[in-house]
Amino acid sequence: MNFLFLGDIVGRSGRDIVLKELPNIINNENIDFVIANGENAAGGYGITKKICDELFASGVNVITSGNHIWDQKETADFISEEKRLLRPLNFIEGTPGSGCQIFVSKNAKKIAVINLMGNIYMKKTEDVFNCIALKLQSLKLKKDADFIIVDIHAEITSEKMAMGHFLDGQVTFVVGTHTHVPTHDARILPNGTAYQTDAGMCGDYDSVIGMNKDSALKKFLREPKQERLPPALGKGTIACVKVIADDKTGLAKNIKTLTIGNHFN
Repeated sequence: MNFLFLGDIVGRSGRDIVLKELPNIINNENIDFVIANGENAAGGYGITKKICDELFASGVNVITSGNHIWDQKETADFISEEKRLLRPLNFIEGTPGSGCQIFVSKNAKKIAVINLMGNIYMKKTEDVFNCIALKLQSLKLKKDADFIIVDIHAEITSEKMAMGHFLDGQVTFVVGTHTHVPTHDARILPNGTAYQTDAGMCGDYDSVIGMNKDSALKKFLREPKQERLPPALGKGTIACVKVIADDKTGLAKNIKTLTIGNHFN
């Protein structure tokens, strides 16, 4: 089973290159199932139903998110009905939407996708380690799902790495999101779970994590009237992770990073 995980899609630059290139990647890499973090897809802040529909039409099967999931007011109105859009599982009880769903792939495999958010330097959420431990008591690899994928949307690398080791052997792969910078540490952990600290982003890398670099510099230099940063609007690059998983065990056989676009060639 071949999986593709797309790093955070940031603004129009990220959307445009994903819509253009994703069908080719799926074909060239023989991808069976695609997960994308889309919480920055709408101008860098949140996601809309229209954007969700465009991404699904391009080949994305599931969209994960994070701390910006509610930045577009309409999201709370449709997320409960749109099961393919996830919000972090460890949001407080009663939050609209779901943090985990099981999907059936085109080859009839049951794929659980779990969206988590870190606790350090992020908006307040339930303890992420306790949350996933409780979830996995009733969601077992090769019993309840053929494959289990985890997006850990977190600020610091150590929390993401700790989560990877915590879940090693219990899930197919763990990929980090949120920091928008692809890390060069894709590997198979000792018990068979594939891991990468951050997938990076799909967007304009001539920027500050996808945002207009001049505006970002003004904000760091504390110049007045620099509030919400606009996304960079140059040519986009896709940063993503491909995982090949074993149909028999549900664990990973191979993981590699892919970049498609101008910025890493």
